[in-house]
Amino acid sequence: MNIGKPKPYIRCIILSGFFSKKMATKEKTLTDNAVQKSILDRSGQKPEADSLIEGAVILVEKSSVFVDLAPWGTGIIYGREFQNAKDIIKKINLGDIIRAKVVETENEDGYIELSLKEAKQALTWSEAEQAIKQKTVIELPVKDANKGGLILEWQGLQGFLPASQLKAEHYPRVLDSDKDKILKELKKLVGEKISVMIISTLPKEGKLIFSEKDNNPDEKKEILSKYNVGDDVLCVVAGIVDFGVFLKLEEGLEGLVHISELDWGLVEDPRTMFKVGDQVKARVIEIKDGKISLSIKALKENPWKEFEGKLKKGDIIKGVVIKYNKHGALVSIKEGVAGLVHNSTFGSEVKLREKLELGKNYNFQITLFEPKDHKMTLVHLE
Repeated sequence: MNIGKPKPYIRCIILSGFFSKKMATKEKTLTDNAVQKSILDRSGQKPEADSLIEGAVILVEKSSVFVDLAPWGTGIIYGREFQNAKDIIKKINLGDIIRAKVVETENEDGYIELSLKEAKQALTWSEAEQAIKQKTVIELPVKDANKGGLILEWQGLQGFLPASQLKAEHYPRVLDSDKDKILKELKKLVGEKISVMIISTLPKEGKLIFSEKDNNPDEKKEILSKYNVGDDVLCVVAGIVDFGVFLKLEEGLEGLVHISELDWGLVEDPRTMFKVGDQVKARVIEIKDGKISLSIKALKENPWKEFEGKLKKGDIIKGVVIKYNKHGALVSIKEGVAGLVHNSTFGSEVKLREKLELGKNYNFQITLFEPKDHKMTLVHLE
């Protein structure tokens, strides 16, 4: 019997029409009960975009999956979202309760568009945070190594294990901190399985930070109690990664200086500024959940202060194009003070890059200037 696609909005469904006649009555009854429960448990407003939602699978086709989201309507996984989640969809059966992320609250056909892959990623980050709280020990193979530590992978997420977080038996003992020799020693661990804990998550970077060391929560709490936000500390560079620098404050305690806190000027690669073993001063800017965040630029003069009360919206200035990004071009008027020229002011990213060359000076007009928040937007003047 060809029943066709489910209607976008159905307040009540009879699942028997979607099940094969060969399905056992007992299995069908259990599924009906599960779906009925999922419907009864729902209340409140219609789910918003990016929210996670559960529902029962009521139809699986070659290129789409339909999910009962009563009383709000019917969800659909199709197109790119179907292709991205093919491996997951292969394991789905009619009546299964699945969790998905809302991509669009109502498409042109009236369906609620869903994403399985994005929901899985959101749940994975949540599981990672839970693993941190529970101090879960995970055994993972070493995927690769660089001069700062080891590369691991957990549930599809790439992670970094700084050399300073290795146990003594794995720590590279190298004279003169020779980077090439350190890398050679770390490479020997590639392929080996080691027991680690997740100590930090960086969702924006899509990365995890691991530690192989045993973490005694009481001991760490006692160590952290010595420090306060605003303290200036002398540290040693323990590891360098794309998104920042790990500093060792003392035995058993490290803090991260995110790349945005390294300098007021643009930092492309932290490795050009520091090397493992360097002594540096930093300021404590946050202590939270057993982690300490540091800033090096906080100890330097804030270049934005120079322009407070001197520049305003409408002023004409000269600046040099220092970088392109997905939004447009960054223009520097002084080391550490840069504004954005948005692609939209040229009509497209291609046109912007044709008109504004890296390293060249141009005249610009200020359209927004908020020095306290370090924000400035500009338009190019012909």
